[in-house]
Amino acid sequence: MRKVILQVAVSLDGFIEGPKGEYDWCLPPPGREMNEFLKRIDALFLGRKSFEMIGSKAFGKKKNYVFSNTLKKSSGETEIISGDIGSQVRRIKAMEGKDIWLFGGASLTTSLMNEGLVDGLELAVHPILLGSGKPLFQGIKGRVKTKLIDVKTYPSGLVMLNYSVL
Repeated sequence: MRKVILQVAVSLDGFIEGPKGEYDWCLPPPGREMNEFLKRIDALFLGRKSFEMIGSKAFGKKKNYVFSNTLKKSSGETEIISGDIGSQVRRIKAMEGKDIWLFGGASLTTSLMNEGLVDGLELAVHPILLGSGKPLFQGIKGRVKTKLIDVKTYPSGLVMLNYSVL
């Protein structure tokens, strides 16, 4: 079965966006590691805003599943998911293929975490305190147990934490 992996940049104090929605604090991802990650996936889960921000071709010919109750039209490698997302995500996970990148946004992450459909967390923790902004995790219902799989540190101060969700 395919795994859903949340890989995301996060500030040291747990924000994925600054107070004005900015991302200027994000360090560029380590190239080799990002290329290795992209080889492990063949699809992305995106909320509507994330999809509109990056477009359908940002990561090559990967299948995009866009979760939206307002978008109606899809094309090419994009499929719109609406309604009961839990059953649809389970169907997609059961398909043949590589792992799936849960790219964002925050409400989609919350929904999938609460449904128990996220298998791994790869958090690129940036060496900055933003003080406020959009938190990575909000509205999580109950505890989510994890197991640390790997830690990588970089000269820039970036720390990559890799957890499996139990």
